Amino acid sequence: MTGTHAYPYPTQAVILAGGQGSRLRPYTDDRPKPMVEIPGTGTPIIGHQLAWLAAEGVTDAVVSCGHLAEVLQDWLVSAELPLRVTTVVEKEPLGRGGGLKFAAASLPHPDRPWYATNGDIWTRFSLREMAAFHHERDAAATLALARPRIPWGAVETDEFGHVLDFIESPPSPYLINAGVYVFSAAFTDLLPERGDHERTTFPRLARERRLAGYPLPHGAYWRAIDTAKDLTEAAKELAGA
Repeated sequence: MTGTHAYPYPTQAVILAGGQGSRLRPYTDDRPKPMVEIPGTGTPIIGHQLAWLAAEGVTDAVVSCGHLAEVLQDWLVSAELPLRVTTVVEKEPLGRGGGLKFAAASLPHPDRPWYATNGDIWTRFSLREMAAFHHERDAAATLALARPRIPWGAVETDEFGHVLDFIESPPSPYLINAGVYVFSAAFTDLLPERGDHERTTFPRLARERRLAGYPLPHGAYWRAIDTAKDLTEAAKELAGA
């Protein structure tokens, strides 16, 4: 598929779905974190992710499993999926960077770019626009950047210490890694065999100006599902959408 940039958008993706989700217990007592359902949807987080990837032109996804892998694999076998899905299981924890490299070895087109996402991210935005951004900057890797809401109310004061206002759950002044990526084909070789790419590969690419950051478009939905409260909030937001 080509667009206005005559750029072949990625058609393959990796989902890192091996986390234990200890902060989501009891939901994760009998299932891996990506298999937790968003209340009211009847679909696990990974089901929403696969639908999103397919809508963005992805035809092949590799799901990297770990904790309670068989629960996820059984669901993938029984579900009607909108794209081809392969699963790989880490025999021992490889870390996020090692997990990406291990999963990428099963992508159908190793010579083409690919998307990746953490298995606990619930988001909607144009991956094609992010891929075009990545291509225009000739980056080895591009990460989506989110500005999450601070879970506490903020207090605004003046220079004399008078309280001026209370702001409920304001957006963070800092951008964070949103857990969604576009990688060039060559990026796979830069990943560690084990360990965290965010502490090894990413800092090196940043120093070389080969790492790009794509701010999520204004109004794009993004939430990391880390706790039971996140599930509740996501359900509320969906109900109000």
